[in-house]
Amino acid sequence: MAQKIFITGASSGIGAALAQHYAGRGATLGLAARRAAQLQTLADSLATEVCTYALDVSDTAALSSAAQDFIARHGVPDIVIANAGISAGTRSEQAEDIAVLVKIMQTNVIGLAATLQPFVAAMRARGSGILVGIASVAGFRGLAGAGAYCASKSAAITWLESLRLELHGSGVDVVTICPGFVATPLTAGNRNRMPFLLGAPAAARRIALAIEARKPLAIIPWQMRMVFLFLRRMPNWLYDRLFARAPRKPRNSST
Repeated sequence: MAQKIFITGASSGIGAALAQHYAGRGATLGLAARRAAQLQTLADSLATEVCTYALDVSDTAALSSAAQDFIARHGVPDIVIANAGISAGTRSEQAEDIAVLVKIMQTNVIGLAATLQPFVAAMRARGSGILVGIASVAGFRGLAGAGAYCASKSAAITWLESLRLELHGSGVDVVTICPGFVATPLTAGNRNRMPFLLGAPAAARRIALAIEARKPLAIIPWQMRMVFLFLRRMPNWLYDRLFARAPRKPRNSST
């Protein structure tokens, strides 16, 4: 039987690549994103059954309505992927960047939680399902000029871990995906080097494999896992010396 999969942030980047990947396997898709025209263009290109939902994940009521509609049409999904996310360069001395921090947290943390929440009880009642959150390796250590983004991804990782514990033994798995650098609009403004850069289709294939394996935490690609395990163990004095002057994302450059 074909899988049923619900994906947010599906109009471009990793979300669109995941939609294309799963469409190629005949999955029935629920795709949500802010950009209605771009989302519909993607849906029209997929040779599978697709429901589209033009919404912002910071609108929790719209997300709940979309989840209820998808369940009513197709039943409880097998996989839900909270992929929507935004990024922006920020500076702590700029008062107006507090509003940027709020927006990023609302999208990357509250939006992630609000994406998965409407499906939790139904999956638990069925005794199966996979809830997936797309976080980032940026959630493991702070980066100068990216405090809002790093903080949001760190919070996402922790929230997903808490959800995994809540659902332990229920038959519902929680998978946290931490990509490294992926060639998407989100990374287009980066000034720093992007080692082990993946194209979105390649990243989507690796993410799908991690989801299929129901890995609690997957850092993609594997080379980035080794780098960030090393960085997490690096003494603070050395980390500060090496990264304090690293190139920064342009302030308020966001996607």
